[in-house]
Amino acid sequence: MTDFAASDELMDRLYRRQRHVYDATRKYYLLGRDRLIRRLDPPAGSRVLEVGCGTARNLIVAARTYRDVHFFGIDVSSEMLGTARRLVEREGLGADIRLARADATSFDPALLFGVPGFSRIFISYSLSMIPGWQAVLARSLTWLAPGGELHVVDFGAQERLPGWFRQALREWLRMFHVTPRDDLEAELTLLGLHTGALTIFERPFRGYAQYAICRRLAG
Repeated sequence: MTDFAASDELMDRLYRRQRHVYDATRKYYLLGRDRLIRRLDPPAGSRVLEVGCGTARNLIVAARTYRDVHFFGIDVSSEMLGTARRLVEREGLGADIRLARADATSFDPALLFGVPGFSRIFISYSLSMIPGWQAVLARSLTWLAPGGELHVVDFGAQERLPGWFRQALREWLRMFHVTPRDDLEAELTLLGLHTGALTIFERPFRGYAQYAICRRLAG
C-alpha cells in the first residue's frame, strides 16, 4: 500500500462519522481560522489554495469574503471531500471553489486544476495531522507565486498556559492522530532562506495556537 493510500484510509476511517459534526464541534477549539481568512487579503482575480480543506468550511467563508477570487482545495480524504462538494454546491459556490483529492506532500496544481500556482496558500489545523508536514510546507512554497503568501495556523506549544492544560490537551489530541508541530517556526525560517521568503510568526491565545505568514519575495 502506498503512503498516499494508507493516509487516505486512515483519514477516511477517522472522519467517516466525524465529518457530519466536524464543523459544529471544531469551532470551539480550532482557534484563529477566521483571523487567517481575514488576513489573506488576496488580489482581485487571483487564485487561492487551501491544503487539507476538509469539509470546505474555510473555503466557503473565504469565497463569501472575497467574491472576485478563484478558490481551490485539496484533501487526502475521500469522505471529507464528499462532504465538501455537497456543502459547496448547497451554498451555490460550485463555480468559485474547485476541489480535488491529492497528497499534500506532492501535489501538482497543473495536473489537478490546470493552473500554474497560487497567490495565496493556506493550511489550517492540517499540518498537525500529516506525518510529512515539512514536505507539505516545501511543496506549498514551490507553487507560491512571487510576492505570494503562505498562511499557516495550527496548535501551538501552549507555552503560556498551565502545564496541566498543555498535558491534557496533547493527550486528547493524540487520540485523533494530532501532533502539534513545535518546530514550525524553525522549519519555515529555514525554508524561507532556501526559497527567498520572509516569515512572520505569532503565538496567539497564550500560545494555544501558532500563526505564520511566509511571503515569497517578488521578482
